[in-house]
Amino acid sequence: MASRQAPAENMLWGGRFTQGLDPLMVKYNTSLPYDKIFWSQDIRGSIAFARANLAAGILTSDEFAAIEKGFGQIAEEWRSGKFEEKENDEDIHTANERRLSELLGKDVGGKLHTGRSRNEQIATDMRLWLRDELRTLEGYLMDLIKVAVSRSEKEIDVLMPGYTHLQKAQPVRWSHWLLSHATAFTSDLERLREVISRVNRSPLGCGALAGNPFKIDRDAMAKELGFEGLLYNSMNAVADREFVLETMQWGSSFMLKISRWAEDLIIYSSLEFGFVRLADTYSTGSSLMPQKKNADSLELLRGKSGRAFGQMAGLYCTIKGLPTTYNKDLQESVEPMLDHIKTVGDSMQIATGVLSTLSIHPDKMLAALAPEMLATEFADYLVRKGVPFREGHHISGRVVQLAEENSVPMDKLTVEQLQGVDARFDEDVVTCLDYERAVELKDATGGTSKSAVREQIVVLKGILAAK
Repeated sequence: MASRQAPAENMLWGGRFTQGLDPLMVKYNTSLPYDKIFWSQDIRGSIAFARANLAAGILTSDEFAAIEKGFGQIAEEWRSGKFEEKENDEDIHTANERRLSELLGKDVGGKLHTGRSRNEQIATDMRLWLRDELRTLEGYLMDLIKVAVSRSEKEIDVLMPGYTHLQKAQPVRWSHWLLSHATAFTSDLERLREVISRVNRSPLGCGALAGNPFKIDRDAMAKELGFEGLLYNSMNAVADREFVLETMQWGSSFMLKISRWAEDLIIYSSLEFGFVRLADTYSTGSSLMPQKKNADSLELLRGKSGRAFGQMAGLYCTIKGLPTTYNKDLQESVEPMLDHIKTVGDSMQIATGVLSTLSIHPDKMLAALAPEMLATEFADYLVRKGVPFREGHHISGRVVQLAEENSVPMDKLTVEQLQGVDARFDEDVVTCLDYERAVELKDATGGTSKSAVREQIVVLKGILAAK
């Protein structure tokens, strides 16, 4: 059996325990290997807490000045990589406070934690870190949408097949396809901004669960740390991880959308379609077949969506049965949050790189259009002559059937043959076979005409500009 390890003096809970810990339990319990990413947030929160304790009379001016200076040195040690982690540093809170006491002595360093709990510290650190990371992701997402909007403006003349059930349906503009995804991403941009606002609430000053007994000014601490407001119930504040779950819900929503976007481009970049070509920067080759150019960047985007979904589902399972309030299970919210943010952020940047560098082949898109995709135009033609749509739809179906029976495309049918289907087809029926005309007729808001596409661009630019 492994030898036991006695709790070190710097462990914040060590006074209660006399028996040693299983070394494996020490490693199992320790979170410093990953939560040290919060060193800056933990120091900022500690300085704000010390300042509030100064105002409450817990610290003298000299003690606060020493604490602030000490944390300045600790911050520099973290920045330079010179911070010395010690065996019994359970977490970032313990490590920073232990180092502060080494610098200032326990008489001053030991006062820092007055009225404070690690329960509120980790909740504060996570919210501060996540808020700033989400603001970075907001910038990445805006960049992706801007690239889509910019290409939509420049390539507005390009036509391509639109698909339903992965079958050719009606002609659309390439810009319309770009904006279909950009619109979905913009919905996530709006949701992200709402998530940031809800993340940016302060739990500092709530203690372990019951609150602070020293009349600490929570509003002052929140203002110093840039929080938009407070969490008003101390039990909820220290145990809540809904801000992580909501972030993962948002991230999963985005990853779902980027996965579908990637799937489209994987299909469009295949030799069978040839609509787009990825830059070499975002492609790889085959170890066996030299002719291959694989869309690995897009396939990874599609694959990493499952990783994001799993992180969200895993944390849901961890939290769903926990009793009030703080339980150590909540430590399991940190690692998936860190990986989720990295996965989503990297995915946004890769997607932006792919979209900004891929080339399109308008000639292949145009060649992929088929006259049968204009069948609805015949029905609409008859509607303009007063024919009920259901009747016009039936007649246009007979036109398709006639083309199939004669083994010719619809545009090879003569006017006489069309009139044999229905006498209300006049000589101008041939205009129904014009792809550009068909696209331009879809000019209602949200459609694929140039005017409708430009309207969408204006709307998206307005949302991008809103803060």
